Amino acid sequence: MEKTGKQLLTKLRDQWRNNPLFSTGMALLVMVIVQTVALSMNTGFSSFGEWAQSWLQNWISLLRGNAGIGIIALSMTFVIISGGIDLSVGSVYVTVGAFIMVVLNTGGPLAGLGGIPAILIGLIGAVVLGSLLGEGNGLLISNGRMPPFIATLGSMQILRSVTQYFMKAQRTELPEAYKSIARLEIGGQQLMPILYWGLLAAAMYVISKKTTFGRYVFAIGSNERTTRLSGVNVRAVKRRVYALTGFLVAIAAIIQTSRIGSMDYASAGSGFEMDAIASVIVGGTSMSGGRGSIVGTVFGTLIVAVMNNLLNLIGVDPYLSAAFKGAIIIGAVLLQRKDKS
Repeated sequence: MEKTGKQLLTKLRDQWRNNPLFSTGMALLVMVIVQTVALSMNTGFSSFGEWAQSWLQNWISLLRGNAGIGIIALSMTFVIISGGIDLSVGSVYVTVGAFIMVVLNTGGPLAGLGGIPAILIGLIGAVVLGSLLGEGNGLLISNGRMPPFIATLGSMQILRSVTQYFMKAQRTELPEAYKSIARLEIGGQQLMPILYWGLLAAAMYVISKKTTFGRYVFAIGSNERTTRLSGVNVRAVKRRVYALTGFLVAIAAIIQTSRIGSMDYASAGSGFEMDAIASVIVGGTSMSGGRGSIVGTVFGTLIVAVMNNLLNLIGVDPYLSAAFKGAIIIGAVLLQRKDKS
């Protein structure tokens, strides 16, 4: 019996050290348990049913509120696995959001079409714009041979500045039909953002595991020179990675503008790049590229979301939440370095 227990502990320790998905999943489980205890202590409940309803509502709100970041983190996973980084996702988000607000404004250019046709045109325009902005980053990095950090940092500054300049005097109102994209209720709850996140995560998982493009992304992150010598068009793959990022950021912008019904051009998307990177790194994706998973990123997003929720439940000052997030990132990177030693 004692020998069996030691073998089990050894196996669990090996899994923790060598399987990032296992360690991330265990960390998430521990945080959920702590969060559940904090929720129970934070509010008095007269019955188990009342507690269960409060717990479920808390989780629905948590998932719905983090769906946008979760979707952006999915695309950031591909970027980091390929050995890159994208600091412009927050600015692409606000640019696409501004486009939606202007094009679908009740007094805007598509108002004459009315209803579904106008919304469809606006949605297509938004995802095309996001993809083109991402493709622009990809061109700077692949064809312009610019470091991803510099290229996307420049894009971040340009896009946010230009968007704020043109939108400073705009007053827009979205049609109610558009708002139903995210506000449509299922069982009395607004679950659509969560469903969109889940469907996109499943699609990205299939792309990463079952497609040639996905294999090329991992190969480039592992050894770009060898991948190029094997005949892979590395430049084209990189452009597609950043175009895919722009596409998913546009979808996140669509969901969030539909859910909220407006956009603050001064602060919308601010910090999204750090939140997405944190989710990806905490989920076990290596900053040096070549290793990572979509499932790990979903777990990482949930860990960061649960941490923020837990800090709120126990009354930690909101100004300190970024410090805890930074500590988690540093810890995750240190664990990665330990795995390689």
